[in-house]
Amino acid sequence: MPPMPAVREHVDKAPTRQDKADKPLSAPQKAMRRLGLDSDMDLALHLPLRYEDETRLMAIAELRDGDLAQVEGVVRDNRVEVRARRQLIVRIEDEAGHTLLLRFLNFYPSQQKLLAVGQRVRVRGEVRGGFLGREMVHPECKAVQAGAPLAQALTPVYPTTAGLPQAYLRKAVGRALDKLVLDETLPPQALQSWPGGPQVLADWPLHAALDYLHHPGPEVSLAALQDRSHPAWLRLKAEELLAQQLSQLQARQAQAQRRAPALRIRPGPDDQGLHERLLAVLPFALTAAQRRVSEEIAQDLARPSPMHRLLQGDVGSGKTVVAALAAAVCIDAGYQCVLMAPTEILASQHVKKLVDWLTPLGVRVAWLAGGQKTKERRETLEAIARAPEQGGAQLIVGTHAVIQDKVHFHKLGLAIVDEQHRFGVAQRLALREKVRSDQGANSDGSGGEDGEEPHMLMMSATPIPRTLAMSYYADLDVSTLDELPPGRSPIVTRVISEQRRPELIERIRAQLAEGRQVYWVCPLIEESEAVDLTNATATHAELTAALNHGQPASPRGGEGGIQVGLLHSRLPPPEKQAVMAEFVAGRMGLLVSTTVIEVGVDVPNATLMVIEHAERFGLSQLHQLRGRVGRGAQASACVLLYSTGDAPRLGQTARERLKAMAETNDGFEIARRDLEIRGPGEFLGARQSGAALLRFADLATDGVVLDWARQTAALMLARYPALAERHVARWLGGRVDYLKA
Repeated sequence: MPPMPAVREHVDKAPTRQDKADKPLSAPQKAMRRLGLDSDMDLALHLPLRYEDETRLMAIAELRDGDLAQVEGVVRDNRVEVRARRQLIVRIEDEAGHTLLLRFLNFYPSQQKLLAVGQRVRVRGEVRGGFLGREMVHPECKAVQAGAPLAQALTPVYPTTAGLPQAYLRKAVGRALDKLVLDETLPPQALQSWPGGPQVLADWPLHAALDYLHHPGPEVSLAALQDRSHPAWLRLKAEELLAQQLSQLQARQAQAQRRAPALRIRPGPDDQGLHERLLAVLPFALTAAQRRVSEEIAQDLARPSPMHRLLQGDVGSGKTVVAALAAAVCIDAGYQCVLMAPTEILASQHVKKLVDWLTPLGVRVAWLAGGQKTKERRETLEAIARAPEQGGAQLIVGTHAVIQDKVHFHKLGLAIVDEQHRFGVAQRLALREKVRSDQGANSDGSGGEDGEEPHMLMMSATPIPRTLAMSYYADLDVSTLDELPPGRSPIVTRVISEQRRPELIERIRAQLAEGRQVYWVCPLIEESEAVDLTNATATHAELTAALNHGQPASPRGGEGGIQVGLLHSRLPPPEKQAVMAEFVAGRMGLLVSTTVIEVGVDVPNATLMVIEHAERFGLSQLHQLRGRVGRGAQASACVLLYSTGDAPRLGQTARERLKAMAETNDGFEIARRDLEIRGPGEFLGARQSGAALLRFADLATDGVVLDWARQTAALMLARYPALAERHVARWLGGRVDYLKA
């Protein structure tokens, strides 16, 4: 196929955008807007779900049951029959004199008029055997003249919505393709380096590829279209992945141009800075992985450009102490550090550990959360705004409350975001922009648009498979804790049916009798928080009665009975903290909870985790919950309690998740399987808020294309920056801002 001539790029808006002075939008135009089809490029990238072959006619005599066929004939009979319901019965005859029955169970007067006796029509539908011979039920019909030409390409069938007919959408896409002019953005070296040979991309420029995918010829292999191996598909995948890689490399380059404080370890008394003093007082030795990662972070912090690093590690790999060491470097250099966690429970766990480690070394730690009393909150805000040398806070730990307008940092050097996937991109951007604004207000004029911004360390207990690290996270440096601290007991995972619930309760009774503690997690029902609360409350009452022989008990237990706690999202923060304090202190044997204990809770004496309706949880979430046990030296177990409901068996996806949990404790293997089951869109969650997922490429199968895109992106930014800018603008528009988070 000859390449398109190089011309200027021209991307018009589709007719869905109208000025206020124009007439109101029609129903199809409103539907197109709902689908996000606002420009010619949007329409060009709205590819068909499937195709219909209207390029050939079949003789009626050749039809077989089950065929999807197109035939042409003259209407010989048209009548309405009244049986159980009114039906339109039409009989057509082809040139050879063979007839076919057309049956319409719902019809309009316009259809009766179209199918008038003597009218030549072309009909397309599925053939099936009937009492009166072969027939089609509700076929597509159109009037034609004798000898009317057939379609030259397959007919596209598009994803659509209510109020947007296929015919309207086909015309809109056709107009967009006619107007859209796309000149080549790939330099010759990129075309030459394509792993399938230099002519693959050269023979299929973008416009030609789009034209073909909307209107493929009848000779095309439908299998090549469906499995996306056709060269036209490869061109789209290549362009899409290249745009993604370019935008991520641009983000890295922009980060390198911005300024951040160079945070170097500062000697303290006896030539030991805070970093070394913290290492000396820790009650345990760091693992080799923790030492390696801490060194990587320290090197980043010492540079005058902002760190943008993701610290990933499996459940229990010791990310908190790495964060504490990074904070020590920051505080040592005279700057403040903030640690933001998604929940108050997780944030309070961090505070407890950090206070224990750092307060004896003279570090002032401040706590900021939404549930604080007015006076305490005011004092905390004053401490955050005050210089450390004047008694101000040096380390601030809190929830999203730390990015509210009333919070003003005096001199923030490092922001640590724990469980970063639980925060939206907008929240992470807000933290960075807020700090730049606060710094810009300093008396020395530093900060603002041309000033310093803090280093950012994001932490995640959800390991990221390599393909995602190379694509969606290519703008980040990634550090991995791939080693668990010694002394952790292995966790045995069992999958059991709800029918064995009484047996499980006896197992819990035995664990409690041995002085162990137990978690019982109830599922979160997204549609109704009230239903979620009801379920947790009912389970708490059931277990309290069963374990105390029918005697009622309060959430924190009754006199002499087994203490059963209840923890859910609607509890006021002080009550949550009180319940957790009882459990952590060992005075509560069983804690019934929703998923608020998913991350951060550390109770070494808890050795049994029961997850009710485990089939409703995602694989990553199941692994996170399982990580709440096995944190001491005692043998621990996780029981996945499942129910099939009214179905005879669990669905395929649920079975795959539970099977993976039973087979491995390795978080990286869990992450790999989770990606296989869910795909990158769901796996990444908030990372993709506001940014387009890959629509055409598949990271599971397009690794070769991804490697080509990475190499080509580096080449284009170095030697063809103008082409790189145009390529990113064409594919991503303004959405690249989200890569800055």
